[in-house]
Amino acid sequence: DVKALLRGKLLEALGSSATGDSTYSRVQARAAKDLVPSDAGEQEGRTATSENSFALQFAKEDDEKPMSAKAQLTIHFIMGANGMGKTTTIGKLAHRLKTEADQKVLLAACDTFRAGAVAQLEQWAERAEVDCFSPTENTNGPSAVLYGALDKAIREEYDVLLVDTSGRLSNNDALTAELVKMKRVIQKRMSTKFDDKVKPVPNFNVPHETLLVIDAAQGRMALDSAKQWDKELGLTGLILTKLDGSAKGGSVVAVSRELGLPVKLVGVGEGMKDLRDFEPESFVDGLLGIGIAGGGSSKDEGKVLASRLSEMRKERSERSKTMEKTAPAQPTGQMNLQSLKDIDFSAMEESMATENSNMELITPGAGPSRSKKSNNKKKKRKRKNKR
Repeated sequence: DVKALLRGKLLEALGSSATGDSTYSRVQARAAKDLVPSDAGEQEGRTATSENSFALQFAKEDDEKPMSAKAQLTIHFIMGANGMGKTTTIGKLAHRLKTEADQKVLLAACDTFRAGAVAQLEQWAERAEVDCFSPTENTNGPSAVLYGALDKAIREEYDVLLVDTSGRLSNNDALTAELVKMKRVIQKRMSTKFDDKVKPVPNFNVPHETLLVIDAAQGRMALDSAKQWDKELGLTGLILTKLDGSAKGGSVVAVSRELGLPVKLVGVGEGMKDLRDFEPESFVDGLLGIGIAGGGSSKDEGKVLASRLSEMRKERSERSKTMEKTAPAQPTGQMNLQSLKDIDFSAMEESMATENSNMELITPGAGPSRSKKSNNKKKKRKRKNKR
């Protein structure tokens, strides 16, 4: 029973149903959250959708196209700390988009801070057989590279643009400010209309995904960093990497629960095909050592625990209904707040005033009152006269 309850709680923390249904429900409220910066004026933010939030979001055919664009362009903005596996993940994702969805993919090598980062992304682009836009002499800053990649993607009608960013810690204010600037570049370049001053109105519906890459071995730092970046940029999802090692990635549960973020993808190896969709049931079972995912031999252990949890909750619901029906009546001699309405407080005050008039005022430490003193003197005189 304890294992069934713990499994259900972990699934719910990740946004899944405790009974094993992967439809993401809790994050739908977050989808309606205002992700627009406070200085955005009256511009509208993202609106809630009924789609499964575990899946990556893409541009829709009926979305308004950016100015000068002939086709829809999906933009995924991928970020994280140093060494989390961002560049590797982008290469694997590009391969999946090309082979599984027949998408025309462009990579933007915007990591201009780390030595060898551009060359690494170019190698992954070659392996995935997709194009890569790299820095040149004229465009060597992250925002400049991104703007050039956006121009190329719109002009040559790419389906998806994957943006690689520099690895950084959340307390690096300069690099975080660069990320914010890059996101504004995307929103301005993907504008669909002009304002009264003939300036492009930022398109707050892009990027379609702002994904944070988390290492499975990360601890508390993962949550602290995610909070800061979510505040600055508005994250839309998580990618969990390096699950092929001994680490189980438990920190992603805290991040998902605290920020209401869905886990979109998981990396389980170094191979090109080792980037998979996130399955909450398999992940939790692996975390708790349940069934085949947890190294056991039983295929149905997870289903059995889910069924047991459902039974436990039904029993609890029935018990609470029974207790409400058989609740004991209020004992005699006791008063509830409702009974105070029937008390005549004015009569009580008059009665207390009459009693107080007959009461003798005694001041602590002042000795007996005058009336008592006079009575004592009379008694002493009577005693002397008798003598």
